[in-house]
Amino acid sequence: MTPLIQVGVVGGAFGVRGEVRITTYTDDPMALAGYRDLVRQDGTPALTVLSARPAKAGIVARVKEVDSPEAADVLRGLKLFIPRARLPALEDEDEFYLADLIGLAVEDEAGETLGVVKAVQNFGADDLLEIQPPSGASWWLPFTRAAVPEVKLAERRIVAVRPPETE
Repeated sequence: MTPLIQVGVVGGAFGVRGEVRITTYTDDPMALAGYRDLVRQDGTPALTVLSARPAKAGIVARVKEVDSPEAADVLRGLKLFIPRARLPALEDEDEFYLADLIGLAVEDEAGETLGVVKAVQNFGADDLLEIQPPSGASWWLPFTRAAVPEVKLAERRIVAVRPPETE
């Protein structure tokens, strides 16, 4: 199955004509309109964007599947995805999408295995990598230059400086 990247979430209805508010997770909120065909997390069709305009935290869109405010409100919270392959190509070999980090091996500077990147999250401050060690509970690592000095995509690994343990 093609990996999917979450690009937005439906916020609910906008106005009385059945437009939909969408919070976007793209660098350019209007890029969502360019992707047009958005899917659900399981890959099934979700929304087809017919037109859009910028709005606070995203876009207001007219979508093929919605024709009333009530129908738009039913979709509130729907996560919207596109296949990873539809994202623009990166120009520099040092560039990557955060989603590309998932599954990479995590090693310390001495080469000792710390685990695998399980997820990348952002709870409002900065990006965090969830690291799943070979055994035990996962732990969080800030995705900063100090904590992750090297990302080696071609080698499918990152070098990390594990923070000191706290109680």
